[in-house]
Amino acid sequence: MVALPSDSLSPSPEPHALANGHLNGNGVHKSDEASWGFATRAVHVGSEPSTETGAVIPPISLSTTFKQDGVGNHKGFEYTRSQNPSRAALEAMLASIEMGGANALAFASGSAATATMIQSLGPDAHLIAVNDVYGGTWRYMMRVAKELTGLSVGWVNPEGSAEEVRAALRPNTKLIWLESPTNPLLLLPSLPEISALLTEIYSQPAEVIASLNYPPTRPLVLVDNTFLSPYYASPLLPIQNPDGTTLPGADVVIHSLTKYINGHSDVLLGAIILPPFSPLLSKITFLQNAHGAVPSAFDCYLAQRGAKTLQLRMQAAGTSALLLAKKLQAHPAVESVIYPGLATHPRHAVAWRSLSPHARRWIQKSLPGVGEDGAGDFPYSGIVSVRLRNEAQALRFLEELRVFTLAESLGGVESLAEHPATMTHSSIPEAEREERGITGGLVRMSVGVEDAEDLLRDALRALEIASTV
Repeated sequence: MVALPSDSLSPSPEPHALANGHLNGNGVHKSDEASWGFATRAVHVGSEPSTETGAVIPPISLSTTFKQDGVGNHKGFEYTRSQNPSRAALEAMLASIEMGGANALAFASGSAATATMIQSLGPDAHLIAVNDVYGGTWRYMMRVAKELTGLSVGWVNPEGSAEEVRAALRPNTKLIWLESPTNPLLLLPSLPEISALLTEIYSQPAEVIASLNYPPTRPLVLVDNTFLSPYYASPLLPIQNPDGTTLPGADVVIHSLTKYINGHSDVLLGAIILPPFSPLLSKITFLQNAHGAVPSAFDCYLAQRGAKTLQLRMQAAGTSALLLAKKLQAHPAVESVIYPGLATHPRHAVAWRSLSPHARRWIQKSLPGVGEDGAGDFPYSGIVSVRLRNEAQALRFLEELRVFTLAESLGGVESLAEHPATMTHSSIPEAEREERGITGGLVRMSVGVEDAEDLLRDALRALEIASTV
């Protein structure tokens, strides 16, 4: 976003702002950007060579304040909490690679983005959420927003019928919160089914909607796109139905940029990305400035640098993850493997339909055996969840890994593995974890960009040792 007056709810209409609401790194707009592919956008948007020095990489802007040529007459920047050239460059790139996006707002962490999004709903709001959300999202909803703002949450099965969403609607429902896929069970909600349901409901007269006890205005749909990244999924794009009709895509996408987009496990960042003409833009921009939970210029630079290789990293991680999933699925010590790209996965068709246009083109070009309908195994990001027979085997497996590092988080160039029940999801009460299927035998593996043969050898060796426990 462009810089804001410190107490304004509306973006400043600076002449340097681009049509999508952003300043790029140097105020230069590339008119042919719309025709660029994913990787070209990631490399060039927000990183145009400096018009002042010719520097190919824009400098990091460490200044906290900016000279004004007259009172209120500035170049889009006043104070770095409100906006900073390095952050503006990152946000411009994010809005460009998240297809269907027009405005991106960066935050100091994914959790800060989550908190801001939920706070934007106002007091006593109701939201519907998939019941396999990230533990930190659950914690903010149930331990913070519920207590401080009266938030109520209706939990639904991510892979249940859209009718579950219908049944969960209340007059004060403001938002439907999806993770696709969920963390750590990789469950896949169907955005097309939910969009179709909302379209059907809100095509009715207002008095009918009120009589059914539904909210008077269509709830927003948010997709946490962290696990797939903008490379594998584009939830903001309109949904193309097989019969040629279209449905609205998501209204909001949220990311932990710490994961795949940065991709190097050295930056803590989050983002909210909105489509054109979003009614949320002014409010989220105001809250971003008012909270001050914004990233440093250096972190923005690192994240933008990391994103330049996002396509290469996602292709490499997805290819290796598919190989790992197939090998582990065939191992007698493994109870089950969860990877939606496997043709045996029950939501394989949903996974195929959720792919971005650019990911689908790459898969069909590199894997000729994958049909137009997605038949066959295909890469689907780099996360593989594995169920071993019991917790003792899972813990031993993790301890024996050598190339995979036992650590929380995911999406870095290095491969990581963790135990959700005692690590990332330990804040969720044990009974609720067990009910969800986050059992002691579950292991989540984040596949990086190492040689696939080394990753396979490491996992299989650790599995052989663990299976003796």
